[in-house]
Amino acid sequence: MKPYYITEEFLKSFISAALKEDAGDGDHSSLASISADATSQARLLVKEDGVLAGVELALAIFNEVDPTLRVEVLIRDGGIVKKGDVAFVVSGLSRSILLAERLVLNCMQRMSAIATKTRYLSNLISGTKACLLDTRKTTPNFRLPEKWAVIIGGGKNHRIGLYDMIMLKDNHIDMAGGLEQAIIRTKDYLRATNRNLRIEIETRNLIEVKEVLRIGGVDVIMLDNMSLEDMKTAVALIGDKYQTEASGGITEENIRMVAECGVDFISVGALTHSIKSLDLSLKAAGF
Repeated sequence: MKPYYITEEFLKSFISAALKEDAGDGDHSSLASISADATSQARLLVKEDGVLAGVELALAIFNEVDPTLRVEVLIRDGGIVKKGDVAFVVSGLSRSILLAERLVLNCMQRMSAIATKTRYLSNLISGTKACLLDTRKTTPNFRLPEKWAVIIGGGKNHRIGLYDMIMLKDNHIDMAGGLEQAIIRTKDYLRATNRNLRIEIETRNLIEVKEVLRIGGVDVIMLDNMSLEDMKTAVALIGDKYQTEASGGITEENIRMVAECGVDFISVGALTHSIKSLDLSLKAAGF
């Protein structure tokens, strides 16, 4: 279930930096209180209903901390979990389990919350043509796990960063001198640099939609903060010439109505920027 951007190189770099941040020159609490050869078993306890995410990342963390740790996975990424479920059991050196504990929980709690929200919103638009997208409104240095969680939850990644797609938003358009200048300069840039990147452009009203249709040369037209009535009109005007994305002000109360306007995509920044972590804990077995 790992997307292409979750490489072994990324995992090693991310886990190493996170462990260095947390442990510094050593987990002195464990080093002081627990003997080097002590072994234990701990269970990942689910304390809140949701969608589980981050299990594969947890396995990589345990392996990086101590390859001798053994993990019995009971619930995989994407599984529906209920309060009281046990997702996995980890066994091995006690110090190693405790060193990995907080990093595993921090990652899984946030990823599971994102997957849960994604699954919920995706279900709300089920049966329409619309696909749920994430945004770049992510946590610095934790973007890739967050986007991974969106995939686990049943959504799709919009773009990973600034480098893999052209998105001309209001500030680009205004600073370029208008829609036409922004599009023409973008096409010139792609030709000059021999890049083949999809182009999406933001429109704020029907006048701008009509202007983009006149200019042409894009792949996706974003309909930003438009009323449902204007969005339906825009979708009808655009037809099958370009794909459409609804963005701005999307909530669980209106997302179904937005989807029924006929857009291809709905982007929701709240998937990653307004998430409350799912409650999980790692507890020593028998306690």
